[in-house]
Amino acid sequence: MTPEPHFPTGPDDLALDPPPGCPAHGIGPGGLHRLYEAKDLRALYEKLRTEHGPVAPVLLHDDVPMWVVLGHAENLHMVRTPSQYTRDSRIWSPLKDGMVKPDHPLMPHIAWQPICSHAEGDEHKRLRGAVTGAMSTIDHRGLRRHIGRATQRLVNRFCETGRADLVDQFAEHLPMAVMCEVLGMPEEFNDRIVQAARDMLKGTETAIASNEYIMGCLLRLAARRRAQPQEDFTSHLVNHPAGLTDDEIGQHLRVVLIAAYEATANLLANTIRRVLTEPGFRAQLNGGQMTVPEAVEQSLWDEPPFSTIFGYFAKQDTELGGQRIRRGDGLLFGIAPGNVDPRVRPDLSADMQGNRSHLAFGGGPHECPGQDIGRAIADVGVDALLMRLPDIQLACDEAELRWAESIASRHLVTLPVRFTPRPPQAETAKPSHTPHPVPQPRAAWEIGTTPPKPAPFPDPLAAPEQDGGSPQPQPAAPSWPETGPGTAPAAEPARPQGAWRRLLRWWRGY
Repeated sequence: MTPEPHFPTGPDDLALDPPPGCPAHGIGPGGLHRLYEAKDLRALYEKLRTEHGPVAPVLLHDDVPMWVVLGHAENLHMVRTPSQYTRDSRIWSPLKDGMVKPDHPLMPHIAWQPICSHAEGDEHKRLRGAVTGAMSTIDHRGLRRHIGRATQRLVNRFCETGRADLVDQFAEHLPMAVMCEVLGMPEEFNDRIVQAARDMLKGTETAIASNEYIMGCLLRLAARRRAQPQEDFTSHLVNHPAGLTDDEIGQHLRVVLIAAYEATANLLANTIRRVLTEPGFRAQLNGGQMTVPEAVEQSLWDEPPFSTIFGYFAKQDTELGGQRIRRGDGLLFGIAPGNVDPRVRPDLSADMQGNRSHLAFGGGPHECPGQDIGRAIADVGVDALLMRLPDIQLACDEAELRWAESIASRHLVTLPVRFTPRPPQAETAKPSHTPHPVPQPRAAWEIGTTPPKPAPFPDPLAAPEQDGGSPQPQPAAPSWPETGPGTAPAAEPARPQGAWRRLLRWWRGY
């Protein structure tokens, strides 16, 4: 990329790199900001928006130049115009020129892979068609039932203690439990696969080994489903008419598993945190002014699971947001800054209920195909958690919450909570803070089964004798101990009379 440089002190100062701790730290060659050194990316994005507009030049690790797209409309134009922008990083100029080394910290995000999100044209249609075709076979009612059962199982692990860390014990486990079921490997779900996914995403020294462990699980699953197909996502992907190779199947299973895990874990933690720390947000939920799905959508606007996506690349010289973009330039899909673009959200405190035009799931031909699964996990998981633990509260000051932030995402490290200890519930039971059934009150018009006492004197409503003859037999009328003649006054206040009793009294002349 070759953005138009800004030289506030002259081109001779380009060789000077401020030492750490200097007020100018975070500024690289050409006066461009280094994203990877920013202490507060949100504040930096707003500064860049003020200085450059909706598209701004920045630097990645090793001072690799990049554009970050900050505008909502500009982001949508980029992702919806495959004739101008591609996700195939093999045309990226810094990569072709050797500026981006194989060990670059962001290479796992940028390196081309044989997956639908990096393909285009007929190849994209083939691979994307297989993924969406397999997704379409998912039973969403059955999926929501499984999410509810997985939530019950996880809450049962800590409900009796009265304290929990909802990141470590809930938000990072529920998505993996659900996705293992969706893919068809529920037996693989355990603490080890969750830890491996965490480790791989953090890029630690053991990240490669963790990735190999997960890929081993997925490749074994694909082999089993080729031999014995089942009604699950993997079987439908394996047997799709597109005819994916074993490598393509393994890579797509990995993308689906890890992308859904990371995004949904962040979404769960962010939504629950808002419920616990914003009284108005919780009051709207408790008062019925906001549903849980609406709360999840609000969280997708304000705290999207991914801050940016690496990356898009210009296929030709073009213009975007007033900036001259050259062929081979790289651009970051700016989800978080695009969601707070003042042109679409002049008042950030306003509710966005019913508005799904956020950028959290991308757009265009590479829009997330599993977004309905992520929404279902968050909707059902948050709702069931609050039903089980209605008095849940944050167990620390909000200022003590810790975040892990990178260019790609910002997520909670811990979310300690406290609540009244409660007994476990059956996994198949409907989540409730009162696990034992409560008897329903009897309706006001229900007739009791206790036989009435006989009346001590004749009924005054009996028909008179006719022509001196014997009394004509009359049909027996229902007896009402509370109002029947000759009975002692009731010791307790009379219950409200139902419509049938009022009609009967009118008929009998009372």
